[in-house]
Amino acid sequence: MDRLAADKYRKFMMRQSDTIKHTDDDLSKSERTRSGILAAAARLFRHEGYYATTMRDIAQESGIEAGSIYYHFQSKEQILSEVLDLGVRQMYERVCEIVRPTKDNPKDFRETFALLIETHLTYLLTESDFTSANIRNYPMLSDEARAPHRELRASYAGVWTSFLSEAKRAGDLRSDISVTVIRQFILSAMNWTVEWYDVDRYPVSILAERMSKLILDGMCSRRIVDTKGLKPDRSFSTDIPESINKAAKTRAEILRAAARMLRDNGYKATTLRQIAEEADMKAGSVYYHFKSKEAIVDEVLHAGLNDLLLGVNAAAQEFQAPYDHHARIATAIWAHLDYLFKASEFTSANIRSYGMLPNHFRKRHGGIRHQYGKLWDRILREAQGDDAIRSDIKIVPLRQVMLGALNWTVEWFDPNKADVEGYLSLPEFSGMLIKLLLEGICDRRDTACAEPNEAC
Repeated sequence: MDRLAADKYRKFMMRQSDTIKHTDDDLSKSERTRSGILAAAARLFRHEGYYATTMRDIAQESGIEAGSIYYHFQSKEQILSEVLDLGVRQMYERVCEIVRPTKDNPKDFRETFALLIETHLTYLLTESDFTSANIRNYPMLSDEARAPHRELRASYAGVWTSFLSEAKRAGDLRSDISVTVIRQFILSAMNWTVEWYDVDRYPVSILAERMSKLILDGMCSRRIVDTKGLKPDRSFSTDIPESINKAAKTRAEILRAAARMLRDNGYKATTLRQIAEEADMKAGSVYYHFKSKEAIVDEVLHAGLNDLLLGVNAAAQEFQAPYDHHARIATAIWAHLDYLFKASEFTSANIRSYGMLPNHFRKRHGGIRHQYGKLWDRILREAQGDDAIRSDIKIVPLRQVMLGALNWTVEWFDPNKADVEGYLSLPEFSGMLIKLLLEGICDRRDTACAEPNEAC
């Protein structure tokens, strides 16, 4: 456990020990053991997933006998609860320290914003396995497991909301998009970095600096982008053709069931029996169509990426040179979100489960992911070559941050609530994300650019 987490946990335990008396030596030993268990659990939850991790795994990772773990924790659920709490509480308290002085003594918005970005990314990527474990596992937990942690997560979101609302009142933030959407956009872009950023290659400070500038100013070279005409004329959803025979229909239903289970539970926690139950068939019958769970998952993962690659490529190819680059980028973003939420349940299954897939799965599907990344790199480089994207932006990090902001939306946006007051439809939501990615979150109209090709 990192030093900050250990200190916080020791204080927590001392507050909770009023009914249990220990000598100082015994208390210290107990705390050290508990801290080791929590640190081991956080690492396993981060990399393997909560559902795939057992109490025996945690005991082995922390270097104690399997039975001894129950002297400190009654269940895996109790361990999870403490890991989740520490994961958010550390960030929350540090972010509060940053934001609190600005209320009485306002500081430069950009300076404070950059510090908040770096703080969140530091805890997420290097400082704490607890934060990463929280971010990666919380979306797949049951409502019962989430319930005790909603208040703290809401408090963390509230600090960002308060900071951004004050920025909007001061004229630093654009006024045409709600603070809630802007906050979710920012957190989404940061949270997805846990799936792709290599901290061994570049320090987090470099990522934080680039991400801060991109979020603030957007990718486009012009101060104002005409986004009114960027909405595609059609949906990119594709109907799945009816299978021509019973066996093919059954096979397709098994794959759809597997996609739903993989999307909601992750790879290791999804069993062949669960897939069969979801498909409303006996477990043994699945073997008539697939040799193993691995074979099923392989097809689901490939279908998800292939659908996305073909769909976004088709959207981009609708444009002929000389390109309207902003419309082309917007249409590709639109297609990405359409496949993520509507056109292909396999795509959302791939996106949500990818981070915890075994390495051999990642390698097998790395080729098509690479193709998809190259497609976006080409679209963005061509735009930059024609001065439609700022020249100070590096294309690969831009693509990674942009797709991260889009992909993480599967964890919080629900297009099925479009009819509920206060919720957005998928087209409305997509339009807002397009505007934020192209123009950024700042009010560009009231800020003078330092250079003609520099975004405000």
